[in-house]
Amino acid sequence: MRKELKELKEQSKKAKGEERVVKHTMQPLRAVWMKVGLEKVDTHERVTVDVLLDSGATGLFMNKEFVEKNGFRMEKLERPVKVMNIDGTHNKGGDIMHKVTYNVYYKGHRERAKFDVCNLGRTEVILGMPWLAAHNPEID
Repeated sequence: MRKELKELKEQSKKAKGEERVVKHTMQPLRAVWMKVGLEKVDTHERVTVDVLLDSGATGLFMNKEFVEKNGFRMEKLERPVKVMNIDGTHNKGGDIMHKVTYNVYYKGHRERAKFDVCNLGRTEVILGMPWLAAHNPEID
């Protein structure tokens, strides 16, 4: 896992000014969910949401429908981010065009995080490898 994290950090450094591509790299063996609190940065309104922990995801993602339903403010990205499926095809939900910034609360911990907004189907939020590597949560 440390090798994957190092590769992600290197890719992130290289991505400054370059095209970004998001890939779902593998199918999870089982789904791991947890509840977190999300707080709007501007109004401090809070919502609790079930998030999917996904070590195969290369970022932090929020479902566009969930963002719109809760009235969260989206920021347009300078460049679109291509979304590729595990089989190498382009995701039918299209490119990522927006991001959102929230305060994330989990077990007394608070941090500001940026999420790419895209079509996640029935999943509202995904915390991928960057979050997992930074926090290394204990999973029962």
